Amino acid sequence: MENTFDKKSGFVTFIGRPNVGKSTLMNKMIGQKIAITSNKPQTTRNKIQTVYTCDKGQIIFLDTPGIHKAKNKLGEYMDNVAEETLKDVDIVMWLVEPSDFVGAGEQRILKTIKTIKKPVFLVINKVDTVKKEEILTYIDVYRKLYDFDEIIPVSALKGDNIDTLMNLIYQYLPYGPMYYDEDTVTDQPVREIVAEIIREKALKCLKDEVPHGIAVTIEKMKYRADGSIVDIDASIICERDSHKGIIIGKNGAMLKKIGSAARYEIERLVETKANLKLWVKVRKDWRDSDIYLKNFGYNKKGE
Repeated sequence: MENTFDKKSGFVTFIGRPNVGKSTLMNKMIGQKIAITSNKPQTTRNKIQTVYTCDKGQIIFLDTPGIHKAKNKLGEYMDNVAEETLKDVDIVMWLVEPSDFVGAGEQRILKTIKTIKKPVFLVINKVDTVKKEEILTYIDVYRKLYDFDEIIPVSALKGDNIDTLMNLIYQYLPYGPMYYDEDTVTDQPVREIVAEIIREKALKCLKDEVPHGIAVTIEKMKYRADGSIVDIDASIICERDSHKGIIIGKNGAMLKKIGSAARYEIERLVETKANLKLWVKVRKDWRDSDIYLKNFGYNKKGE
């Protein structure tokens, strides 16, 4: 059958160990922030779908949780989401850091990649942190492990080589219909993005022992009649009473700091003033509870 489409469209997924910069790269490529970022592992917990449309066609990006050795049911859920996503895309982009050390995490991803029959790009991120001559060494190390369709060094943070990467994606994508309207940027409901913004600010403000054990739920999000203010009630869920104290802080200072940082970004997202109220709730060992995982939006099959 003859192809009747004049534009390209398809699905591209990012895969990699936690904290290699998948969310930062996706945000840079679509030109605005959708996925939350932090310097702590396991920031992304759900498959986040974003859309980039231009004259050449449409790319649907899937940002997945980092693949890692699961320590609880939440970890197992995150791994399943990442690996299931690989089956449904047109291009797989494996992000690695600039290094000649291929650790257990990379070996595990490599094993997964060898089972899929899709174009695979190796994207070496954070090249702004090493000398240019070293990059060739790292490329050579990975080239011997797998026959990649493309190997591209980039800096997601600084935007280096992003245009080259986008052009290569369009070269490999099939011709086809647009899946979304051209003004669509994400399939994430606004409530979910707001919850993720709050979680990101908590991750950035809190000490290392707390963040992995927090979730955020939106209890209420309602625009006032004249549209001038949106009232948002949200709960930060943690696993221990001691964590609750840390999140609230002395005289509520930490919670106020999280709320202030989140409010600024939420207002940019919804383009109106936000009246944000935060609470902190303890749900012991929620990351190992099927009921809590489902209630907090982490369905077992990643749906």
